[in-house]
Amino acid sequence: MEGLKIVVVGGFGVGKTTMVRSVSEIRPLNTEETMTQAGLGIDNTGGVADKTTTTVAFDFGRISLSEQLVLYLFGAPGQERFWFLWDRLFAGTLGAVVLVDTRRLEDSWYAIDRLEHHGTPFIVARNNFPGAQHGLEEVRDALTLSPDVPLIDCDARSRESAKNVLITLVNHLYALSSARETAS
Repeated sequence: MEGLKIVVVGGFGVGKTTMVRSVSEIRPLNTEETMTQAGLGIDNTGGVADKTTTTVAFDFGRISLSEQLVLYLFGAPGQERFWFLWDRLFAGTLGAVVLVDTRRLEDSWYAIDRLEHHGTPFIVARNNFPGAQHGLEEVRDALTLSPDVPLIDCDARSRESAKNVLITLVNHLYALSSARETAS
């Protein structure tokens, strides 16, 4: 059996844990901890005031594509104080999903920057929160995404929507691989 590593990244509270949880065929491993007073003044909870837990290491889930092929999903912690873990999570990663919340698009720039720095292919998924204001083209412009980076809508709570995000990523990775083979 061959395993392919996928990382879900994005800002604090964008739905990474929810996405891994909704799509995983196994009970996902998560490192959710209750937020405490210690994070006051350190963690930016703007736009997610009702959030009571946070990922402190990573989430892990799995989805079988076939009997021979499995996606291993890693959800990265979104708080800035845990970003040092991202470089380790990116090791051996085939591709990534950048999950964004249009109410806090600026929280997505670090994820995109790190992925580009590592040369990791990625797609962007706009998690549709209530009150989301920006259309997909506005998101593309705000994040200065190149036209070849897929940008799609999703609802991280929905298994079908999360599966569609992963299918989009796998198709993107396949297209990139085919383009490299053709160029060779």
